[in-house]
Amino acid sequence: MAETILGAEPVVRLGFFFAILAAVGLLEAWVPRRKRSFPRLKRWPSNLGIAALNTLVLRIVFPTAAIGVALLGEEGGWGLLNVFVLPEWMTVLIAVVVLDFAIYLQHVLFHAVPSLWRLHRMHHADLDFDVTTGVRFHPIEIVLSMGIKLMVVTALGAPALAVLIFEVLLNATSLFNHGNVRIPPLFDRVLRWLVVTPDMHRVHHSWHPNETNSNFGFNLPWWDRLLGTYKDQPRDGHEGMTIGINLFREPAWERLDRMLIQPFVGPANSYPINGREVDRVSTEESSAKATEEQH
Repeated sequence: MAETILGAEPVVRLGFFFAILAAVGLLEAWVPRRKRSFPRLKRWPSNLGIAALNTLVLRIVFPTAAIGVALLGEEGGWGLLNVFVLPEWMTVLIAVVVLDFAIYLQHVLFHAVPSLWRLHRMHHADLDFDVTTGVRFHPIEIVLSMGIKLMVVTALGAPALAVLIFEVLLNATSLFNHGNVRIPPLFDRVLRWLVVTPDMHRVHHSWHPNETNSNFGFNLPWWDRLLGTYKDQPRDGHEGMTIGINLFREPAWERLDRMLIQPFVGPANSYPINGREVDRVSTEESSAKATEEQH
């Protein structure tokens, strides 16, 4: 069983990744939510290129990834869930939910600590919002994220099956909730009680800092509602909102080589949660820039 899960993990994850990427990409062309600010050909090569680079880096740094650590934990009886005798389905369910909560907390952390925000802001610097934004993360952030995930898997004693399910769900929902897809408003209102929808997560990519620091969930939407970080709609509306952050507005920053150096450029105090005067100042700046762009 262990060898089967470990051997199937790359095939299962890649299979779901390409299937969801293709499905959401087709929906974006069929029922787009917003008009594109930039052509796909100017963004997709870099966004998908960074995803390929991250996959290679993870395989080098963590050859067996979270699945391998989970299998070791099962063999050694490590972690909290191995202390209790529970039905397998319940153990898997608890592990998936706890892992999702850990990702939510990690996401908040990467917004709260300026040095971590430097890494994470590359994700927010995308000047448009579509399915490929869901895989646009700096390699250093990806490595740190995997390190945190390994610690949670070990401490929790998450079963390998739960880790595989969680990884597939996380990849699938990240692609889905970054999709430039129009969902009927009534259906969206119902759906966002069960999963993070594109309209819900798009608010998180607004250039207004108080909106950037909301809607942190990737998969389950409950954490934002329970912990007070939920924001229903963007102040400028979905069609009128500006995507990205103020620091990287030039299209040249969409090149892969420029994306990789973004953490080392400019100040890190313009968007983190702990910036007290940021929202007022950045809102004034964004309004001024919007006025300039209209002229």
